[in-house]
Amino acid sequence: MLAAVAIAIGSLTPGDEMPTNLPWDKFNHFVGYAGLAGLVGLAGLPLVRTFITVVLYGICIEYLQIPVPGRSGGDWADILANTLGAGTAVLVLAASRRYLLRR
Repeated sequence: MLAAVAIAIGSLTPGDEMPTNLPWDKFNHFVGYAGLAGLVGLAGLPLVRTFITVVLYGICIEYLQIPVPGRSGGDWADILANTLGAGTAVLVLAASRRYLLRR
């Protein structure tokens, strides 16, 4: 829950209040949503549901950015980076679970 709040705060902060020295924007999206999906998956939500929930959350946040000054909401490249991050985390969790169950 705290990770989702941190993403919302960072995503809904007006553009002129954002730090200027952040790494590449799409990398931030990928890492943020991979982390969120990893935490949600580790919390016990089934992985398919984890993926869907995190992707829908990312889409909602993107569209909530539209009225925020200095932010360009609804960016499909951001949504793609969010989705790829969430998908990567879910695949890593699935592979890890499969490996641990075989032992």
